[in-house]
Amino acid sequence: MSKTDAIELTRTLIQFQSANPPGNETACASHVAELLRAGGFATEIHRFGADRVNVVARRGDISRGSPICLTGHLDTVPIGAASWSVDPFGAEIVNDKLYGRGSSDMKSGVAAMVTAALSVGDLLDDGPGLLLILTGGEETGCEGAAHLASLNGFLGEAGAIVVGEPTGNQPRIGHKGALWLLAACHGRAAHGAAPDLGVNAIYRGADVVRKLQKLEFNGSEHAGLGAPTLNVSRMNGGTSINTVPDLVEISVDIRTVPGMEHSILMEELNRHLAPDIDELSILLDLESVWTSPHDPWVSDTREWIAPNDPHSASCGVPFFTDASVLCPLLGNPPALILGPGETHMAHQTDEYCFVHRIPEAVSIYRRLILDWQTRVAPANTTASV
Repeated sequence: MSKTDAIELTRTLIQFQSANPPGNETACASHVAELLRAGGFATEIHRFGADRVNVVARRGDISRGSPICLTGHLDTVPIGAASWSVDPFGAEIVNDKLYGRGSSDMKSGVAAMVTAALSVGDLLDDGPGLLLILTGGEETGCEGAAHLASLNGFLGEAGAIVVGEPTGNQPRIGHKGALWLLAACHGRAAHGAAPDLGVNAIYRGADVVRKLQKLEFNGSEHAGLGAPTLNVSRMNGGTSINTVPDLVEISVDIRTVPGMEHSILMEELNRHLAPDIDELSILLDLESVWTSPHDPWVSDTREWIAPNDPHSASCGVPFFTDASVLCPLLGNPPALILGPGETHMAHQTDEYCFVHRIPEAVSIYRRLILDWQTRVAPANTTASV
């Protein structure tokens, strides 16, 4: 496929509506799977629910070493409540900007990976080759990757991982973890005209929110990922205006950095929030990912992709990726996060990707794949902690 084809493939993938929730990657997955099959890749579709799909494609000789893995996700977030100035599924190009839901996050990355894979084709057969993993369900907690993890070693190991999330084609060497929690505070219902006969769960919940707002993660800042963060994202309670509420639930989004053990963090939170909290349950538990900037593959790659970018040697991204699941699953190889989309445009109204970055990403992915075929697989140095 040509460079122009990568742009057109991005436009085609945007036109497949795969918003999650509800999640429907089937049409998008079928399209890329057929392209890869036609290009000589052994391609499988793995379903993990109604219309929920992963695509796994391979080519190469693993007896010659562990393959390089390229991975991206097929789902997008919904278009949101705000009005778009363009059709969110129209894939319009205006002044070097390709608009549409998923243009940056991350159908441009998927298109560039597929295009690069198809362009090298037969050159993979005499080397360790390529493992291409395209997942569903990433936006709601790496559900597709978790399904692959449940298949008992089906994927094997990889020598290196490239995650095509939006970075403007600048290499990043890690990301924060995610610990999503649901806190519950119970009360006792009563008539709204006699609140003294009840216990107001919302008042208890308000005390919990104030404690969370003041919580400090002392000594947890990471040199490449910065400080951990906490966001109280939702608070639900009450049944009617004339009833004392007997339950409030509070959603909490914590982004962690390497060195923070989630089990210890949970113990600290339970102590900090007592006695106002009755339950604290985990909704999502994804560890951070960090590769040493001194890893030989990472260092060499950064030198030719971004020789003048001092941040690429030690910088990560704040959002989580499928690498949280795939790195330990594939043997903890070194990982790079690198894709053509714009980081700041992810999940935005009027989302766009710069058109010129798509063929640029194809060239980068192509070189990464081909260089790997003659490289001795490096030692695994990714730290997922």
